[in-house]
Amino acid sequence: MSRKALFPGLVFDELDRPAEIGYVGEDPCYVLNDDGFKRHIPSQQIDRQVLAEMVKAMRGNEEQISEQTAKMLGSDDPFSRAMIANQLKMIDQQFEALFNIGIPEDMRAYLGMTGLKIIVDYQGNLVRLEQPSAPDDSGGE
Repeated sequence: MSRKALFPGLVFDELDRPAEIGYVGEDPCYVLNDDGFKRHIPSQQIDRQVLAEMVKAMRGNEEQISEQTAKMLGSDDPFSRAMIANQLKMIDQQFEALFNIGIPEDMRAYLGMTGLKIIVDYQGNLVRLEQPSAPDDSGGE
């Protein structure tokens, strides 16, 4: 099992109430208040669904994402873009390490400020993932 919940502060129930973090033994859980009954859902159950949705959104856009990432890092050269694209293609393999180290608090805060919100039901099923979207290129509002 994972040692860290990846998205504390970003998981909510369907009534828009935030999930707390709790533990069953050493296993982290998102705790949802179901009319006074505290449902403990293993964090990895929810986190894997969220990561799968994020990966699905990235698939097919690796080149564009790597180009934009390289620009943001100030390394906009073909070699850097290729390295970033390769990492994106192998992202599934990096999840196990992520479950052990977690997502840094400042990154989670940034995700929350940009609008990431994870909505789950009381069984731990992902109901919806509200993600920030990039502005379109049309120039309209």
